[in-house]
Amino acid sequence: MSGYRVYLTPSAVREIKGLPGNVRQRAKREIAGLQSDPRPPGSKALDLSEMEMPPGSELQVWRLRLEKWRVVYAISEAEKVVDVLALRKRPPYDYGDLGRLLGR
Repeated sequence: MSGYRVYLTPSAVREIKGLPGNVRQRAKREIAGLQSDPRPPGSKALDLSEMEMPPGSELQVWRLRLEKWRVVYAISEAEKVVDVLALRKRPPYDYGDLGRLLGR
């Protein structure tokens, strides 16, 4: 199986830099691991049924749990690309800004 290319949005890079040290190191390892397995154990597909997606879009949005933090990322199977959109603390994060994140 060929690997995926992983890209981080500029805001995701800033969010990683703001994480506590132990979580930051783990987040970097987990994100690097998305190259070989974009759906690792502990990850979960997010429900986009209520969002308006462009016609023909095969984009899948997933989250990966890291303690109280969530890595939110999109997978494009056709292009073999993983876009890391955000790292958020949950609670209080409720995925309410997915539309804005996907619009970037």
